[in-house]
Amino acid sequence: MKRVCTLLLAAGMLLGAATGASAIDFKAKGQWLMGFGVGETSPLQKVRDGANKKKYNDNDQFAANQRVRLQLDAVASEALSGTVFFEIGTQAWGKAADGGALGADGNNVIKIKRAYIDWVVPQTDLKFRMGIQGVALPSKAGGSAIMDTDVAGINASYKFNENVSLTALWARPANDNYRGYLKDGNNYHRNYLDNMDLFALMLPVTLDGFEITPWVMYGMQGENTLADYNRSWGSKDGNLAYSLRPYPAADQIGDTSKAYGSMFWAGLPFAITAWDPLNIEVDLNYGYVEAMGRYDAWRGGYAGTPRWSKRSSTERSGWLAKALVEYKLDWGVPGIFGWYGSGDDGSPKNGSERMPSIVPMGNFTSFLGDGNYGWMWQDFALDYSGTWGLGLQVRDMSFMEDLKHTFRVAYWGGTNNTSEVKYMTNSYAWAEGYGNGTSPYLTTEDGLLEFNLVNSYQMYENFDVNLELSYVANFMDSDTWEKAGARDSSFQKQDMWKAQLTFAYSF
Repeated sequence: MKRVCTLLLAAGMLLGAATGASAIDFKAKGQWLMGFGVGETSPLQKVRDGANKKKYNDNDQFAANQRVRLQLDAVASEALSGTVFFEIGTQAWGKAADGGALGADGNNVIKIKRAYIDWVVPQTDLKFRMGIQGVALPSKAGGSAIMDTDVAGINASYKFNENVSLTALWARPANDNYRGYLKDGNNYHRNYLDNMDLFALMLPVTLDGFEITPWVMYGMQGENTLADYNRSWGSKDGNLAYSLRPYPAADQIGDTSKAYGSMFWAGLPFAITAWDPLNIEVDLNYGYVEAMGRYDAWRGGYAGTPRWSKRSSTERSGWLAKALVEYKLDWGVPGIFGWYGSGDDGSPKNGSERMPSIVPMGNFTSFLGDGNYGWMWQDFALDYSGTWGLGLQVRDMSFMEDLKHTFRVAYWGGTNNTSEVKYMTNSYAWAEGYGNGTSPYLTTEDGLLEFNLVNSYQMYENFDVNLELSYVANFMDSDTWEKAGARDSSFQKQDMWKAQLTFAYSF
C-alpha cells in the first residue's frame, strides 16, 4: 500500500509540474565564485592599553573561499513574475561553521538573499515590486554613499515618457529585534518601538547626453530600534550602530523621551555624456539623523585623573560630494576621481558632522572600497563620510585579446578635527570601524595611500579569471592619537596588502 501511495504521489507531482510548465516560464541565472588570496588586511599589528599588550592582527595570511548565488525567476507574463535569490556562502575552505570543513555538510550556509514579485497594473505603465529586494539609491561617481543592500519593502515605478519616470519606495530595514528588559522575572516591552521605516522618491530624467536623478528619503527609527543591534541582529549588511551614530565616541546611550526620531537624506547624481568620449559623473548627498538620547563622552586626561564631557548629542548630519572625469581611448579609459565629506568639528556636545548612512557601498577603489568583485577580505560596506580623497585610474586597458587591466592610485585623507581624538576610548579606536560598516576614522593629520591593479581574463564567454594586487600605505598619525583616552594606550600600525585570484562562472 505504501508503494502504491508513493507512486500516486510521484505521478501527481509530475502532472502538477507539467501543468505549471505550460503556464509559467522558469528562468535561472547565477554565479559561482572561487577565490584564493594571500595578504595582510589589518591596519594594526600590535596595540597596548595600559599594562595590557596584545597582537591585534591575528588573521590568516592565506584564505580560500567560495560563494554561489542562484536566482530563479517564475515568469507568467510580461506583467507578472516572481523571483527567489539564494546564496550559499561565503564558505571558507576548512571552516566548520561555514560548512567548508571535512564532510562539507553544514546546514547553515544557504540563505535567502532576495524574494519578491513583480507585477504591473493592467492597462497602465505602473509597476510594483514587493518583497525582499535589492535597493540601491541613485548614484553616479563612486557608488551609493547612503544605501545599497537587500531590504524588505515595496517599490513602485511609473514611466511618464521616454525621458522621465518616477519611483517611490517604502522599505523596512528593522522591526521586532528588541528583546525588551527583564524585571521580576518578566520580559517587558519586547519588540516595542523598534521599527525603522524608510520612504523615498526618485525622479530619473534621461536626455540626450545628460542624465540626472534627484531623490529624497525620509526615515523614522524607534527609541529601541538599535538597542539590541550588536547582540541580537546576527548577520547583517552594514552596521547601523556605526553609520547612524557619532561613532566611535557614542557609547552607553541614555534614555530618550522620544518614541521616534526622524532621518532624512537627499541626493543629486548626474552624468554628462554629450561630449563623448569625455564622461563626467557627479554625486551630491546630504543626510541627517535626529538625536535619540545622550551619552557621556570621555574627555581625555591622564591615567588616574579621568574627566568627562557630559550631555553629548547623538545627532548626526553632514554632506558628501563625489566626482569622476574620464576620457575613452582605443587602448583604455584614463580618469581622475575624488570626494570630500564633512567631518566632526571636535565637539561631541553638538553631535557628529559626518554624513550618516544605512549601508554605503563606495566603490572608487577595490581594497578599502567595494570595487572589483567586492569579495574575499573586503566583503563589507564602505563609508566615505569624514574623509576626502583624490585618485587617478586607467581602466579597461587591453593589449591582448580578452585580457583587461585596471590600475588605480588614491590618497585618503581625513576631515575630522584632531580635537575629536580626546573623546575616543583609546589610541587605536580609529580602526574599530574598518570592516564593520565604515572606513577608518581619519583626522586631518591622518592618511592612507591605496594602489590597485586588477587583471581580468575572459577565458570563456561566461568564465572570468580575475587577479587583483593591492597595497595600502598607512600614514595614521601616532602623535595625534596618543592623546586619546587616558593617554596610556598606543598602537603599532602596518601597511596592508593582498593578492587574490578569483574564478567566476556567471550565467
